[in-house]
Amino acid sequence: MAKKGSGKMKPVSDNAEWQLRVDLAAAFRLAAKNNWNEAVANHFSVAVSADGKEFLMNPRWQHFSKIRAKDLLKLNSNDKSTMNRPDAPDLTAWSLHGRLHAALPHARCIIHLHPAYATVIASLADPEVKPIDQNTARFFNRVAVDTNYGGMANTDEEGDRIARLMGNRNIMMMGNHGVLVCASSVAEAYDLTYYLERACRNLVLAYQTGQPLHVMNNAVAEKTAQEWEDDREQFHAHFAAMKSILDDEDKSYRKR
Repeated sequence: MAKKGSGKMKPVSDNAEWQLRVDLAAAFRLAAKNNWNEAVANHFSVAVSADGKEFLMNPRWQHFSKIRAKDLLKLNSNDKSTMNRPDAPDLTAWSLHGRLHAALPHARCIIHLHPAYATVIASLADPEVKPIDQNTARFFNRVAVDTNYGGMANTDEEGDRIARLMGNRNIMMMGNHGVLVCASSVAEAYDLTYYLERACRNLVLAYQTGQPLHVMNNAVAEKTAQEWEDDREQFHAHFAAMKSILDDEDKSYRKR
């Protein structure tokens, strides 16, 4: 990445871009293994330029379990002719990811999904991920909430609205819709998504008991969330371990 004030920002090297392709393809395969995918919908993307505006994203209507590194589209959020390409991406993907990459430089990797438990919580009148255990506490005071769902996200205006609402946060509970995860790397985005879905599963199960929730006080919840953030090496170790499992089962996601 170019240093601040060094002039024109340079894209990542060919080798670095290929590694991003491999990592994103792995994330799709792992999402399918975790049953997070929904038919041939939903999208992941990762920035390949220093300003984040050039990015890789899955092609339209391809099942997560089949995606390979070479299949990923390379797009630029400033290219107004993108939807005229013969291999144009899904319109909702372009409207959401294109605008997020244009507006949020910190969002190097963006994951949008409708996983079961997180979508259940996002569909409640109160979609807060309440800190009732160590996993849910990871997200304390760190989640944006959108309660103004207006249909498919298929316009630049909707993408810009979501970007403004996300701001500098990494997670959004998209009311009546699903979840959005933004992170500095594919590894961190995958780890956040994994723990968000597990946290929401814990919360759904707790709600199902009908018993009152034992919610942590704010000080303990914040301390726990900070401890999660201080353990960033674990995020990368988790993703590396999962890629190793994929390699043992099927290396086709790495295909050039």
